[in-house]
Amino acid sequence: MTDIMIEASGVAEDIYPLLPLRGMLVFPFMITPLDVGRERSIRALEEAMTQDRQLVLAVQKSPEVSQPEVDEIYEIGILAEIKQLLKMPEGQIRVLIEGLHRVKIDEFLETEPCFRVQVSEIVEPEEFGPEIEALMRTLQDQFAEYVKLSRKVPSEVIVAINSIEEPGRLTDTIAAQLMVSVEDKQNLLEIASPRHRLEQLVLLLSKEMEILRLEKKIHVRVRKQLEKNQKEYYLREQMRAIQKELGEKDAVASEVEEFQRKIEKAKLPKQAREQALHELERLEKMPPMAAEAVVVRTYLDWLTSLPWSKQTRDRLDIAAAKQVLDDDHYGLNKVKERILEFLAVRHLTKKMKGPILCLVGPPGVGKTSLARSIARALDRKFVRFSLGGVRDEAEIRGHRRTYIGAMPGKVIQAMKQAGSKNPVMLLDEIDKMTMDFRGDPASALLEVLDPEQNSGFSDHYLEVPFDLSNVFFITTANVMHNIPRPLLDRMEVIQIPGYTEEEKLEIAKRHLWGKQVAANGLKEDQILVSDNAIQKVISDYTRESGVRNLERELGSICRKVAKELVQGVEPPVRVNVNSVETYLGPPRYLRTLSEGESKVGVATGLAYTQVGGDILAIEASVMPGKGKLIITGQLGDVMRESAQASLSYVRSRAAELGIPIDFYEKHDIHIHVPEGAIPKDGPSAGITITTALVSALTGRPVRGDLAMTGEITLRGRVLPIGGVKEKVLAAHRAGIKRVLLPMENRKDLDEIPANIQKKLELESVEHMDVVLEKALLAPIPGMAMAVDSGDDASREPMPFLPTGFEQESQQPWIGNS
Repeated sequence: MTDIMIEASGVAEDIYPLLPLRGMLVFPFMITPLDVGRERSIRALEEAMTQDRQLVLAVQKSPEVSQPEVDEIYEIGILAEIKQLLKMPEGQIRVLIEGLHRVKIDEFLETEPCFRVQVSEIVEPEEFGPEIEALMRTLQDQFAEYVKLSRKVPSEVIVAINSIEEPGRLTDTIAAQLMVSVEDKQNLLEIASPRHRLEQLVLLLSKEMEILRLEKKIHVRVRKQLEKNQKEYYLREQMRAIQKELGEKDAVASEVEEFQRKIEKAKLPKQAREQALHELERLEKMPPMAAEAVVVRTYLDWLTSLPWSKQTRDRLDIAAAKQVLDDDHYGLNKVKERILEFLAVRHLTKKMKGPILCLVGPPGVGKTSLARSIARALDRKFVRFSLGGVRDEAEIRGHRRTYIGAMPGKVIQAMKQAGSKNPVMLLDEIDKMTMDFRGDPASALLEVLDPEQNSGFSDHYLEVPFDLSNVFFITTANVMHNIPRPLLDRMEVIQIPGYTEEEKLEIAKRHLWGKQVAANGLKEDQILVSDNAIQKVISDYTRESGVRNLERELGSICRKVAKELVQGVEPPVRVNVNSVETYLGPPRYLRTLSEGESKVGVATGLAYTQVGGDILAIEASVMPGKGKLIITGQLGDVMRESAQASLSYVRSRAAELGIPIDFYEKHDIHIHVPEGAIPKDGPSAGITITTALVSALTGRPVRGDLAMTGEITLRGRVLPIGGVKEKVLAAHRAGIKRVLLPMENRKDLDEIPANIQKKLELESVEHMDVVLEKALLAPIPGMAMAVDSGDDASREPMPFLPTGFEQESQQPWIGNS
């Protein structure tokens, strides 16, 4: 080739600046833009602009070299003219170049500040004839077919190519359009003879078209054989090869780098970091569209998005925290005191495990909102999830990654949502979890709620330990007996009793009323409500321990007032005790009031339900029969056993109580608890059943202004019960004057508001004899005993039994506890 070029060379010589090209080549008659950034190249452009805007373009042999030496540049290049020059940001220059003709670099005169070379023009010989014409037609036909096969060259180029008559210009124009290597293009540039260039280009085009035909054939065969994911893989592999050829990073490499940055930023513990890097190495080796790659990507996303080291700073100002708690909730002093204790200890020691509280109380008393308020007081993030109806262990611990759609459990999901490692986490309705063949979620919570274990909580999905020791766990429940004992043992239980009517009035005035006024588009000066009106809503339209229904009723009043205002009523609208029925209709609930009248065979008991306390009349009737004990009122097994124990006690004390010893042989006894549609159970109605039974057998009335609660043993001892505050409040609402409580429940009297204690006469009893002495009146004159006492019956009461009995365990009671 060089010999051909030299024979065709002329003698004219000139000196120009040189601009080395990397990865591309410019042919004569070709107009193309160039981005110039290297210092030497910029200086070459500046010098060319002062010398008729002309310079030499030559390709450097290795595109990786940033500052090429003289021997690293091809000696055959072209002389080009600068058409336009535009300075870009960051010091780069974009220039529009037109190639003029071939030149040979004879000598490098300077290398600094830019290359300056002495060149001689390569003059192409004029070659015509039938052979040249045939080569030109062959080349044009081949190029037309190449354009159809490659689809990378615009079809409009074919029209321009067919209009070219000079063989040299034809070869240069076609060579500039080919997708071949720079080395092949440089070989064509070094051939001066148009005929030889035509021959070389025909061979090169034939080779390229054969490759294109094979590619097309492969594409067709692959398209028929491969499934969708294999097609995508093949395309991505092509893309990767193209990106590699262009010097760009492929998608997988970019993804791996992104995960590496996330791993560094997450500051993972040693074990988690090793696991993440291991999975990242696996991802890098996998095909991008492999099913396993999707699983690994999701896993790494979870692993790097968890707050391994992020945490918020606690607000240790006790006064400010107390103000937040008081602003959000009225009362609930025991819970507030516990939070302030935590802050005080946290202030004194920097290392402290997060407490685990269990707030137990009836619905609507503010357990959930209190947890949110605690987070605000501590200035921590707050997350919540409900455990109601959860029956799968995987809901807590997560699924193993072998399963399709596997994901972490609710605890890890909540930690990701919080974005810090020390949030306040509320596990709502922990008493409503169930279990089935998929496992027991309560057992999975044992590790979560154990301060000695949760520093290394293991989720099945993550497979690395996660530290939960800084989390402030709060759980809520309506009753404790549904919570498994091992789980309950791990939590600090705080009872939140129902509100008194006075507390509900304060809550309504401070929180609920203003909230409902704003929620219904009203202003405070448009509607005024009296305390008596709110009190009437509380007593006649709601029956609950909390305030949810109260808030609904107040919202109903606000909506009706809003309707009146829209219809033209002049504000302010005053809501008083007389207008409540206008807005809410007739009272929905009539108070369960004590009948007040002392009756034979009827004793008033105290009940504790999920919605608070209530009173319960227990009736006993004696009739001729064969000694049957009839128990009605939909009573549970425990309450039926209490009735049996009461009867056994009465039989054992019949002589002392003035009852024939054989009364049970000739009479049937019927014990009934009204409101039979409501299930009732629990042991604490024992003394009430006994009192009613003794009253019916002796004909002595039971005091109508007295109520009682307590479990009885066969020896007559009165055992402690639960729900004292709720039961006493129910007695107060019902108009009861005296309440008998077990002696061992005296410690619970501190929970009863002082104003309630002043209005009630609370008495502690230790034995059933004392109960009967305080509850039963003298027989009504003229009224016969239900059972003939006989001549040998003694009425002298039996003295108290000695103390020191083994105390039966206290049991929670639903319905009548």
